[in-house]
Order: sequence, then C-alpha cells, then structure tokens
Amino acid sequence: MWEDPIVAEVHRTREKLAAQFNFDVSAFFADLRKRQAALGGRLVHPKKRAEPTAEADRGRHSGSPESTSSEATPAA
Repeated sequence: MWEDPIVAEVHRTREKLAAQFNFDVSAFFADLRKRQAALGGRLVHPKKRAEPTAEADRGRHSGSPESTSSEATPAA
C-alpha cells in the first residue's frame, strides 16, 4: 500500500511529542500554553470575518436561478 510521506512525517512527529510528555495530553498542552505565552505579540490573532459586500461578490457564480451568468443557464 502507498504511504504518503507527509502523513508519515506527521505521525512520527506526533509520536515523538507524545513520548516527550509521557503521553500526557495535559502536560503537552501546558507546555504549549507556556510556549505561546513566551511568543507574546508575535502570534497572529484571528480577526472576525467581515460580511461579504455586494462588490466583493460581484462576478461570483452563485448557481441561483436569478443569476445572469452563462454558467447558470443550461446549454440548449
């Protein structure tokens, strides 16, 4: 069976990290929180997603019957 090298690397890394914290999820996340706090303002915080404007949606194919796009009308 074919093995994806990226998935295999993720699995190896997971096992390595789990073993480092004696397979204790609480200890792993405590360390993760400590590392996160040390980074301070260097982390990117998710912003609230803005509602799409009519201008931003212009030209997108909605697939609705009201659409005037040639993609929405079936070929005759």
